[in-house]
This record gives sequence, C-alpha cells and structure tokens, in this order.
Amino acid sequence: MRDVSGKLKRLHPWIATAAFALAAFLVYRALQQYSMSEILESLRAISLRHLALGAAFTAGSFICLTASDTLAVRYTGRDLPYRKIALASFTSLSIGHTLGFAALSSGAIRYRFYTGWGLSPGDVGRIILFCAMTVAVGLATGGGLASLAQPALVAEVFKIAPAAATGIGGLLLLLVLIYLGLAAFVHRPIQIRHFQLPVPRLRLAIGQVAVGTTDVLLVSAVLHQMLSATADIGYFPVAATYVAANVAAIATHVPGGLGVIEAVILSLVPGANVVGALVAFRALYYLIPFVIGCAVLAIAEIMRRQRRVAADPRPSRST
Repeated sequence: MRDVSGKLKRLHPWIATAAFALAAFLVYRALQQYSMSEILESLRAISLRHLALGAAFTAGSFICLTASDTLAVRYTGRDLPYRKIALASFTSLSIGHTLGFAALSSGAIRYRFYTGWGLSPGDVGRIILFCAMTVAVGLATGGGLASLAQPALVAEVFKIAPAAATGIGGLLLLLVLIYLGLAAFVHRPIQIRHFQLPVPRLRLAIGQVAVGTTDVLLVSAVLHQMLSATADIGYFPVAATYVAANVAAIATHVPGGLGVIEAVILSLVPGANVVGALVAFRALYYLIPFVIGCAVLAIAEIMRRQRRVAADPRPSRST
C-alpha cells in the first residue's frame, strides 16, 4: 500500500503538468479569436468601483477562511489566540491557492506555524482534514443550491440533462444533511489505522457548512464584479459557473486552477470583455494575496529565527 501511495505521489507532478497543458490548450483555443488590444481594452473597461468591491469580497473570503481554521483548532480540542490562527490561515491559503496541491502546500505551511505553537503533528493533520471538509461541504451546498436554482446552466457545464442537474443538486444537499446527521448522532472517533479522527460536534459541523458556503458565495461575488463590469450577467449564473469550474480545478490539481476556471467560464460566456474580467479576477483573488502571503511568511520566518537566536544561551564562537 505504501509503495502504491509513493508511486502516486511521484506521479502527481506529471498529472498536474498534463492537466495544466490541457487547460492551457483550451484557453489558447478560446483566446485565439481575440486580439491583445481587445483584451487590454476589456481590462480598462473595469471601473474602480467594481475593482474595489472585488477587493472587498476577496478580503471577506480570506477572513471567512480564518473562521474555518478557528473551527478546526476547536475541533482538535486545543486553544489558540485568533491572531495566530488568522496568521496561519491567511499565509497558508494565500500561497496554497496559487501553488495548487493545497493539502500539501498550505498543509506544510500550517504545519510550520501550528507545531511551533505547541500543536502535535496529529492535531495539524486533523486541522487540514477539517478545513478540507469545510471546503467540500461548502462546494456541495453551493453546487446543490446552484443546480436547483440554475439547472439549465449546470446541465450545459456538465453536458447533462437539466433534470439530471436538478437530481444532482438534490443529492448534494442530501449528502450535506447526512454529514450533519452524523455529527449529531455519531460520537465515536473514526479509526484509520493508528490515526483517530473524531466526528465533529453538530455545532462545529453547522459552522463548517456556513463558513464553506459563505466562502463560495464571496469568491463568486469577486468573479461577478469583474464580469458584470463589462457584461450583462446575473450573480447566480456566475456562482453556478464558478462552483463547476472550481470542482474541475480541484479535480485536476492545476496550480491555482490556472486555465481550468478560465476555460469553463469562456465556454459559457465567450467574449474579449470576459477575458479581461478573468485576468482581473485572477489578479485580485490569487496574485495579490499570493504576494502578500509570501511576504508575511518571509517576515514570520525572519522573526522566528531572531527569537531562536535570542533564546540560544550558547555564546557565539570567536573567529
């Protein structure tokens, strides 16, 4: 089993490369009908008001995600100040969203922070799984609501009948309800070999659904602000499209969903003005937080090293 797991891990970069190449080809095929001047013109058409609202929704999304880490820390039975949890959450997710393989990239940064504050590796593993489950139930709830509200649009994304889209939406919401039912009635930890995974209490599970769904709605709002600046499009079609694109991005593990999100949206809402909106969306939600997250991580590492040097009682060796 370990050999198979090791082989799969070695294949991950190749799978991601192949998925990225496919997504890049799809985007190239979608963009080749537009000139660079058309794309730049669509970028200039996005007003400061739309950019400001997009930035506000982006900030709201990352604040919402700090709530996910806060719930996760409570899930482990540990207690940390919110400022520390927010630091670990923003830094790990702002970088992990862009690099892809979030469980590994953001997980490694979470491990670095949380173990430094006294949490065990097992606690960090539970935090990572809990936050991943928060994303899953958020997408399931958002996808279920979108499928019921916009079955024709979801059917077009996945090339299925509208009735099937409605059925899938109902199934997704049913799975979320089953998860809440397990949290309400199952109180024994789930044993996975030597690793115990406690079932979250109902209050925490409800918090996961609320936080995960709110995050999906906020990110959809960022995308909607960029698209609505130059195109007449409603919020709910954008939200339904984003959920579908995000599921595809997670499935492919392409860094930041680069090309996957663009390809899905361009297939549904073609036009040079949409291309500019997608560029602005990626800059607001991925690039700017990534740069800030890298800077915060670098500062945190410098401060960590300085504290370690100051706490070391050994005198420096003379040369």
